[in-house]
Amino acid sequence: MVFMSQKKLKFALFGNVYQERKSAAVQKLLAILVEREAEILIPERFLTFLRDGLQIQVPPCEIIKGNQFDADFVFCMGGDGTFLDVASKVGNKQIPIIGINTGRLGFLASFSPEHIEAGIADIYAGNFNVDAHSVLQLFCDEVELLGYPFALNEIAILKHDISSMITIHTNINDEYLTTYQADGLIVGTPTGSTAYSLSVGGPIVVPQSQTMTLTPVAPHSLNMRPIVLCDDSEVELRVESRSQSFLISLDGRSQSYRDNIHLRIRKAPYVVKVVTRLGQSYFSTLRQKMMWGTDSRI
Repeated sequence: MVFMSQKKLKFALFGNVYQERKSAAVQKLLAILVEREAEILIPERFLTFLRDGLQIQVPPCEIIKGNQFDADFVFCMGGDGTFLDVASKVGNKQIPIIGINTGRLGFLASFSPEHIEAGIADIYAGNFNVDAHSVLQLFCDEVELLGYPFALNEIAILKHDISSMITIHTNINDEYLTTYQADGLIVGTPTGSTAYSLSVGGPIVVPQSQTMTLTPVAPHSLNMRPIVLCDDSEVELRVESRSQSFLISLDGRSQSYRDNIHLRIRKAPYVVKVVTRLGQSYFSTLRQKMMWGTDSRI
C-alpha cells in the first residue's frame, strides 16, 4: 500500500472526550493535515469537545453522524479503551486505524504524540505496515443480542457483581469440552491476550497466530487452566446462574441476559486493520509497554 505525497487523502479523526491533555497533540495533527490539504472527518460529539472543551480552532471538516463514513485512514486519539470503541465504529469497513496514544498504556497504539509529524510523513510516503487483527462474533438464536455483537479483544461471560459463581457448559465444534464453575469465562483473540485475559492468568498470544483462547475467571478448581484453540473453532456456551442472569461483555460493552440461553462464538468474517511503524516489533512492544521479561535485579 503506497500513497504518493501529492495524493489527497481523507482522514477520519476519533478520540474520547475525557482527556484535556490531548489538546496539543490534536492541534498539531490538525495543523499538519491542513498543510497536507487532507480531507478531515470528525464525529459530531468529538468535534463539540474539541471546540468547546479544548477551545481548539478546528479547520473546515465533514461531520460524522453515526457510523456512516468513509476515509482512507482513521486516526484514534486516546488509550486502548478508545481504540476498541473506534474499532467497533470502523467495523467491517476495512479502513486502517492509526492509533496515537494519549492514554496510559496504549498497547494498541503504534504512535505517540511526538511521532505525529514523522508518522504522517510516513503515511504519505507509504512507509508503514498494516496488520490484520481477527475479530470475534457472538450469536444467540433465543434472544436478541443488544448492541454491536463483535469484539476485537474478547467476549467475556461474567457473573453479576453480587452473584455467586456461575456454571458455564462449554462445547467446541459440537464436542463437549468442560463445565466451568467460575466467576466467568473469557473467549479472546490474540489481540486480546494482553488485555483482560492476561490479568486473570491467560497466555500471551502473538498476533496473526490464527488462534483464540478460553480463560476462566477465578475458577473454583485448581486444574482449570486456559486453553488455546484454532480460530476456525466454534465455541458453544450455556450458562446457569443462581440469580438466573449473567453478563456478556464485548470489549467492555456489557449487557445482562437471562441464563440458560445458548451462545455461539466464532471468528468474524472481517478483520480490523491497524497501522504500525516500519521496524516496529510485537516483542519490543511487549518489553517496552508491558515490561515483559523485565528483571529488576538488572
